[in-house]
Amino acid sequence: MAVSCHFIVEGNPVIVYASRNGNPKKVLPKLQRFLDTFTQERDTMGETVHTPECLVAQIIVRFGFELCEDDFSNLRVGLNYDPKVDYLYQVGTNFTVTVMEPLEAYRQQPDLGLKGCQVLTIETPV
Repeated sequence: MAVSCHFIVEGNPVIVYASRNGNPKKVLPKLQRFLDTFTQERDTMGETVHTPECLVAQIIVRFGFELCEDDFSNLRVGLNYDPKVDYLYQVGTNFTVTVMEPLEAYRQQPDLGLKGCQVLTIETPV
């Protein structure tokens, strides 16, 4: 069964959607390693400008490939929340990840975004 997910990066309005492989048991270990590498590279280079934009781009390029495998119709970027998504991963400006699960209110009105979801796991610092 396909498990869909959204990636939301604080400070950027873009919503990344992946139609499969979005289960937290699969996503969180990969996302944590990815964020560790991303932060180390940014720190090494002394980069602090456009971090939310760079992070979204890197999620799409690096992380999106792992989730969608060879079928890139399973990956999209937009400004709207999908009412049928299974999980939402919010990456904070401090690189913490919060996993959210949609409530019925979200399903009925996805433009509620994260306000229509409940926290599934406690934030974990990277």
